[in-house]
Amino acid sequence: MLKLLKTVFIALAVISVANAATPLSKEQTKNLESLDLFKKAQIKVNRAFDAGDVYLLNITVQNNPHKIYLTKNKKFLIQGEMVDTATGMPLMIPDMPVDLKSTLGKEVFTFGKGKDEYVLFTDPECPYCKKFESYFDKIEDKVKMRVFFYPLPFHKNAKDISLYIMSKKGYEASKEAMTETTKDTPAFKNRKYKAGELEKLQKKLDEQMALASKLSVAGTPTVFDKEGNKVSWVKILQKYGVDLE
Repeated sequence: MLKLLKTVFIALAVISVANAATPLSKEQTKNLESLDLFKKAQIKVNRAFDAGDVYLLNITVQNNPHKIYLTKNKKFLIQGEMVDTATGMPLMIPDMPVDLKSTLGKEVFTFGKGKDEYVLFTDPECPYCKKFESYFDKIEDKVKMRVFFYPLPFHKNAKDISLYIMSKKGYEASKEAMTETTKDTPAFKNRKYKAGELEKLQKKLDEQMALASKLSVAGTPTVFDKEGNKVSWVKILQKYGVDLE
């Protein structure tokens, strides 16, 4: 990022913001682009959203895409992760829909027997993933969620737990392993694989992580609807009348 931007960027902001982000009109977006800082740094605002306390911006700087935030008084740009203090979830700048064709048939298993289709990238040691899973019994009859694993490198046991869950056969066994396995689960601690099985599981996990990279998955849980739009897991629960505890 340009030196000019670095002088005003704040690395991390933790702010309570509205869950909904309303797209700005083309005229409003152009007005933001006319700010002196943006003109000097040759920043192009591709998309802009009103999130209540801040503007969420998809921008291009020297042909490189970035996601930043602009305070409502237009005095500060913020780069980094912003977290909603009510949910603990990062505030996501809406993205363009992704093409989910490459994921077809590549899921570990499909959770749920409902009609509403989703794609979930999850990490078995991610606390927010586990929080989401704790409500699965309340949405099982409403969703059909294709599950992919994306173990994050700073979760020590996430990769091994992912491989263990992936080794399970059948819906009930896969669901139980996904929602209940921790590093202390006896069945996981005493796991054994047939000759060549672990290598096959590792290859499949590598494919899942490559898909995550292709779809710009950066954290977990990441959920897409069937049109390829990112959807907040909190909003999914709210859609079906599930109250977070």
